[in-house]
Amino acid sequence: MNSCKKGLFLAIYFYNMWSAYLILTGLLVLLTLLPKIQNQHWIFRVPEFGKIQITYFIVLTFLLGFFFRSAEYFWYFQGTLFILFVHHGVILVKYTPLYRVRKHQRGKRSSQKLHFISANVYQFNTEYDKFIGLINRNKPEMFLTMESNGVWENALRALEKDYPYHHKVTLENTYGMHFYSKIQIKNSTTHYFVAEDIPSIEIHLETEDGFSFVFFGVHPPPPSPTEEATSKERDGDLLSIAKRVKDISEPVLVVGDFNNVAWSRSSILFRKTSHLIDPRIGRAFVPTFHAKYQLLRFPIDLMFHSEDIFIKELKTLDNFGSDHLPVYCEFFIDHHNTGQEERIEVADAEEKAEAEEMIIEGKKEDGDRDAVVTE
Repeated sequence: MNSCKKGLFLAIYFYNMWSAYLILTGLLVLLTLLPKIQNQHWIFRVPEFGKIQITYFIVLTFLLGFFFRSAEYFWYFQGTLFILFVHHGVILVKYTPLYRVRKHQRGKRSSQKLHFISANVYQFNTEYDKFIGLINRNKPEMFLTMESNGVWENALRALEKDYPYHHKVTLENTYGMHFYSKIQIKNSTTHYFVAEDIPSIEIHLETEDGFSFVFFGVHPPPPSPTEEATSKERDGDLLSIAKRVKDISEPVLVVGDFNNVAWSRSSILFRKTSHLIDPRIGRAFVPTFHAKYQLLRFPIDLMFHSEDIFIKELKTLDNFGSDHLPVYCEFFIDHHNTGQEERIEVADAEEKAEAEEMIIEGKKEDGDRDAVVTE
């Protein structure tokens, strides 16, 4: 009798585990295929964010499958998982040190080393002193805050003695933006490319050793069930910036909370339209959101740069109470080093037309946002 109960228990356990394996395999196939559909609704775009986590689950499900080697069609399902792993792996390996890119040393005719910090501070985060301490410890020449409202602006005045140059866009809708610099600002502009409540900033600076460059700060809205139903405004905003950048002859950095991942279609179009380089390629994912959940962390705070800007270090810093980790970057400018020209990819005619269509759709989209957002 006991042996019968044990056999029944094992049969039920095997059946449940096999069912879980089949459900996981089907879900992983679905999450892989959805982003392939070029629809801008959040249902199709959100799975792009979790590509790293999806790949981990593919590996775990593949290993789980070996407990069912005697099951019918076992190798078909395992083969499917292996194909999924190769598909995601080919994309993700570019954002690891396994993908080799040439390293460049700072030459005698290059600028001094420069540093910036980019941080989505989270508008309702009240740990102002932690952020101020982070800036004082790392001492960047410039820093950018996003989601900074009037209260954050007041708190950041404590840093204005060390950062006498600034550009402030104070909003209460979680899209405020503040830029502070030790380097002289020659001129600055606030752009509203697709919506009157979504700013981007363009800052022209010149270092003491005579190197001019342009810093763009961006923070478009994300596609999500709780914010924007589609990625139209995000994509339109980013590609409008890409077109603006392409016409600038000086070195350029585009930095901020892109609410996007580097391997998405719109990010690739951004990179090709702007003729900029993604420094994560050959380096690391540098995931930033969510700061409190390491296993559910996505690389959505991005940066891109022109070919005469060379990145020496790109990393995240300690959490200061926000839902995003701050990004720290060390770079230098060198007009005489042409070693990065080969990394520039240029959009073809079809991609240019697609980018223009995304800009038009972004401007048409009517994002329903409150002027003042409360937690």
